[in-house]
Amino acid sequence: MTPRKRKKMDINKWKSCAVDIDTYCILRAMGSHGFRKPASMIAKIVDDEVKKISKKNNSSYDKTRENLLSQGKKLMNGK
Repeated sequence: MTPRKRKKMDINKWKSCAVDIDTYCILRAMGSHGFRKPASMIAKIVDDEVKKISKKNNSSYDKTRENLLSQGKKLMNGK
């Protein structure tokens, strides 16, 4: 039996976040109704919020998403 090689996670592609256990349990339950894993469920929730923000600001979804993505990247880089 050969040992499996462990792949290193690309930290430029993936990030982790911590949530309290109750939120995690609710997230799992919400995902199970839509057959989503927690990461996919978080992505869906974020996407829904981007849609709400774009509607509230009377801006296009793409422009709002690009704006938020740019702001988030600046925050990640400590700017």
